[in-house]
Amino acid sequence: MIHRMLSDKIRQMAAKMPVISITGPRQSGKTVLARELFSELPYVNLENLEQRAFALNDPAGFIRSYAEGAVIDEAQYAPDLFSYIQVRVDETRQNGRYVLTGSQHFQLTERVSQSLAGRAINFYLLPFSHSELHTAGWLPEDYEQLIVKGYYPRIYDQELEATDFYPSYIENYVERDARQMINIMDLGKFQLFIRLCAALSGQLINYSSLANEVGTDASTAKRWLHLLESSFIIFLLQPYYRNYNKRLVKTPKLYFYDTGLACSLLGIRSVEELQASYRKGAFFENFVIAETYKQFYNRGQRPPCYFWRDNNGNEVDLLIESGGKLFPVEIKSGRTIHQEFFKNIQYFNKIAENAEDQGRIVYGGDLQQLRSQGHVYGWRDWEIGH
Repeated sequence: MIHRMLSDKIRQMAAKMPVISITGPRQSGKTVLARELFSELPYVNLENLEQRAFALNDPAGFIRSYAEGAVIDEAQYAPDLFSYIQVRVDETRQNGRYVLTGSQHFQLTERVSQSLAGRAINFYLLPFSHSELHTAGWLPEDYEQLIVKGYYPRIYDQELEATDFYPSYIENYVERDARQMINIMDLGKFQLFIRLCAALSGQLINYSSLANEVGTDASTAKRWLHLLESSFIIFLLQPYYRNYNKRLVKTPKLYFYDTGLACSLLGIRSVEELQASYRKGAFFENFVIAETYKQFYNRGQRPPCYFWRDNNGNEVDLLIESGGKLFPVEIKSGRTIHQEFFKNIQYFNKIAENAEDQGRIVYGGDLQQLRSQGHVYGWRDWEIGH
């Protein structure tokens, strides 16, 4: 099995906390990781209707059956369990005994925070990262292959074609979660909505425009976006608008956690089709920002990430806040380094008092350089903290 970078942090915290919560998209490897790290604990899956009925109808009896701890998969389906787990861990004062996994982020974390505050720690497991693929010898030669193929473990473990995996994934998981979590009367409109979101990857969100395209209202569009966030399909990169000036964009940008899924939604099935698409640059940007998020999550940290744009068109693709400073990052899909790449970083550094002196450029080539204007990283070498 491929080593997941999050493993070390989970092991460390399991020695200090009684409850471990692992959330992430379906098929990201949560169950495999939890069962590997906590092989001494019994495993129970609440997708199993009999087990779910037991947990729902008799939560006290359920926890007595697993009094020494357990890995409980899709734990959000039985919310009353969390109070009984709280009582049990307070009685035993043993760490690393209950591991809760779930693919519906807001449902699981809300219930953990309500009943298990101070007793649980939350982790987020996303599909494979660059480092994990590199370690396994699965990192493709060109970033275009990786954008189209995506990062989901089953594609690599089972040597599946992306064209076989993603359509079923969308139907079996994304749409099923939509029906379970909110009452969607017209699934066809929701399917169109997801595809429109893929087309908006890397762009500012206009809720009214998105709603009009689908034939619904802005409040419904916001609710559907919330659903896609909670299922770890998309994330919203917030703008950084503190200080500087008042004429700043304050609308978030939309990205997919997995570019392979976004490509599939738009019918991009090959490197050649991606090369011919005007969205290639946006997908490369999405690809780098999603990788940045994974690196933070794999360290057990929340991504302190933003973008910056003013009304005159000046923009920095990614800002990383660390130690009271802002690290500007520009993302370029081209394979040749141009002086023009540094323009927006230099402008931002002039107006932002807390900007780091040298920014970062992540581009589609292979060289790593330290220039007077900033650090340049090829797409394979990008890592936060460098």
